[in-house]
Amino acid sequence: MLKYIIKRILLMIPVLLCIIVIVFTLMYFVPGDPALALLGESASEDAIIAMHEKYGLDRPFFVQLGDTIWKIFKGDFGVSYITQRSVLSEILTRYPTTLKLVSFSALLGLIIGVVGGIASAVKQYSAWDKTLTMFSLFGVSAPSFWVSMLLVFLFSVKMNLLPPSGTYGFKYWILPVFTLGLQSSAYIMRMTRSSMLEVIRQDYIRTARSKGQTEYKTIVHHALRNSLLPVITAFGVQFCNLLAGTVMVETIFSIPGISKFLIDSVNNKDFPCVIGVVVWIAINCVVVNLIVDIIYSFVDPRIKTSYQSAKRKCRKRCAVTSVPQGGGENVA
Repeated sequence: MLKYIIKRILLMIPVLLCIIVIVFTLMYFVPGDPALALLGESASEDAIIAMHEKYGLDRPFFVQLGDTIWKIFKGDFGVSYITQRSVLSEILTRYPTTLKLVSFSALLGLIIGVVGGIASAVKQYSAWDKTLTMFSLFGVSAPSFWVSMLLVFLFSVKMNLLPPSGTYGFKYWILPVFTLGLQSSAYIMRMTRSSMLEVIRQDYIRTARSKGQTEYKTIVHHALRNSLLPVITAFGVQFCNLLAGTVMVETIFSIPGISKFLIDSVNNKDFPCVIGVVVWIAINCVVVNLIVDIIYSFVDPRIKTSYQSAKRKCRKRCAVTSVPQGGGENVA
C-alpha cells in the first residue's frame, strides 16, 4: 500500500509539469500586456520597459517558463503584480472559503444522491423512480449560473427570505451550497441507481432475502456496501469538479474564494496568480484522487490485497503449500 501511495505521488510531478506548461503558454500568448494593465494605457515607454525588467517579462519564452517551473517545484509561486504579496499567501487567504463551500456542497450532494439513488433503484419504474430521474436530469443539465440567478430571484428578490450575496452567516451559504450540491447530487444519484440495480439482482441478495433478513439490512449491509466503489469514484470526481468549477457561483454570490480570485487575476493579467491558482487546484485534485484510491482498500479488501508485492504473495503461497519435514515418513 505504501509503495502504491509513493508511486501515485511521483506521478503528480509530470501531471503538474504539463499543467504549468499549458497554463503558462496560454497566458504568455494571450493578447494584452501586464505592464499596461498595471500602469494604464497612458503609461510611458520607459515605465513599461522598467516594468518588464522588474518582473522579467522581457526575457525569452523558454527562460521564463523554466524559471516558473523551477520556482513552483521549490514551493515559490511568485509575487502578485497587483498586490505585491506572495501568491501562495493570497491563495491560502482565500482557500478556506472555497474549501468550505465545496465541502458543504459535496456533502449535501452525497447525502441526497445516495439516498435518492437507493430509493430509485429499490422502487424501479415507480412514480418515485421517475420523479427522482427527472430531478437528476434537471440537475445535470441546468447550468450553475442559471440555477444561481433563479434562486436569487426567487428567494432573495421575490420572497426576501435569504441574502443574495456575501459570507457573513449561515443564511448566506444556503443558496450557493444548494446550487453546487444540486449538480453533484444529480450525478451521484444516477451513479448510485445504476450500481444498485446491478447489485440487487445478484444471487447473494436473493439468498439474504430467502434467509429472512429484513429489507433494510439486505439493502444497506449487502447491496449498498457492494455498490459503493462507483459511488466513491463519482464523489471524488464531483469534489474535483466543484473545486475547479466554483467560478460562476463565487462570482454571482460575491464569495471571496480562489475561483473569484482567479477571474480577477485573468482580467488584470496577473500571470503568477493565474498559474498559482491553477496549480493549487490541480494539486488538490490529485490529492483527492489519491484519498479515493486509499478508501477503496477499506471498502473492498480484495483491492488491498492487490497492492501487496509479488514477493510477499509468493512467500504466503509457499507457507501454505509447503509439506512439513518428515511428513512422508509419517504417512508411510
